[in-house]
Amino acid sequence: MPRSPRAFALIAVLALLPGLAACSTTVSMQPAEEANDPACAQIISRLPESISGQERRWTDAQATGAWGNPASILLTCGLEAPGPSTLPCRPFDGVDWLVDESQAAENRYTLTTFGREPAVQVYLDYAAASSADVAQALAPLIRDYLPATGQVCTSPDDATPAPTATP
Repeated sequence: MPRSPRAFALIAVLALLPGLAACSTTVSMQPAEEANDPACAQIISRLPESISGQERRWTDAQATGAWGNPASILLTCGLEAPGPSTLPCRPFDGVDWLVDESQAAENRYTLTTFGREPAVQVYLDYAAASSADVAQALAPLIRDYLPATGQVCTSPDDATPAPTATP
């Protein structure tokens, strides 16, 4: 039985689908150990469509988010809450963030919530996105959905000096 031009067109489109899937804009990420925490689901379902001019993209892991093409902001929810740290801790809009500047020479920073459980971590390409924009976009979600542990940022100036031994 001869095939119609419409059938050939349909076959051609179906043949292209696997190739189009390979061009997907999905960002490959790894979920955190506590990615199934309901608080993470609340945050991920409310992530903004853009941050710092970067458009949101799909990710292939639970409790993650990505923005930019190439991805310049990567978010992971469900990490173990960090304990005391020597990293700078910066409060912003009711959320404390540990700031890892160890890759600053490559314009890469890591922001991790402090005093929230589970923790959220954001990898940021500072050449494409501002840490202030990221913190501003995410702070309301983190404040509303991640329970505070009671730990807060302190600076060395806030610390009580160790007592000195007296002879």
